[in-house]
Amino acid sequence: MRLVFNSTKPFPLIAACAFLTLASSMEARGDTVVTVNGEPIDSSVLDVYMENRIDKPLAQVTEEERQVLLSELTDIYLLSTQESAEALEKDPRIAAQIELQTRGVLAQAVAAEFFASSAVTDEEIQAEYTEQVVQAPRIQFKARHILVPTQGVATDIIGRLDEGADFQELAKEKSTDSSGPNGGDLGWFSPDRMVKPFADAVAALEDGKYTTSPVQTEFGWHVILREESRQPEPPTMESVRDALVQNVQQRKFQAHLEELRSDAAD
Repeated sequence: MRLVFNSTKPFPLIAACAFLTLASSMEARGDTVVTVNGEPIDSSVLDVYMENRIDKPLAQVTEEERQVLLSELTDIYLLSTQESAEALEKDPRIAAQIELQTRGVLAQAVAAEFFASSAVTDEEIQAEYTEQVVQAPRIQFKARHILVPTQGVATDIIGRLDEGADFQELAKEKSTDSSGPNGGDLGWFSPDRMVKPFADAVAALEDGKYTTSPVQTEFGWHVILREESRQPEPPTMESVRDALVQNVQQRKFQAHLEELRSDAAD
């Protein structure tokens, strides 16, 4: 059974340099790594820059990689400390971008803090699991299909099947779908994974039967063979526990946002 879980990231990822505006207004928390035109680059700023630029823990960053990233960061400071930068900072559009970047970093941090401190009880996890199981599709199908561009070709294929032709061989010969070389095999799927006309046609068939009329979808015309069906077993709660916790936290976060919006409107 496939359970659907939502992402817990409420905001877009912050661009690699978006934190610099905020960092420049904060008291330094580390040692000065290098000074550029009188502006110190703090070690904590370098750490955050490296975290945003390289996909591995800081402890695994080599000295060569560190120097390359420090050089990049130095160039950013070089450009942002030019005389023209002071005037550009007052440009309404640039000022708006800086404001958005600063607010984005702060919003991301506040959201992360909320998730880190949001406790989820066993009762909430159980309730979320029950809801997901209830909402999950109750049946799965194993099917094959032959996709062709016109209704007439599909009708001819059905005629050949009626005369005893092999479905898999016809799929290999006629189907324009990528599944054609595999005899039109679609494997197991739940109805919600397919476009509605296709899913409805599969559901209306009996196991071992094929459609007696062509089925039209946005992709073309289909002849469908439903091979098997089954009632899937849901995954154990423990196997999806992390995703359940994320769902509960996301719901709490959305409720928190609604409360903040309501308070701000008063």
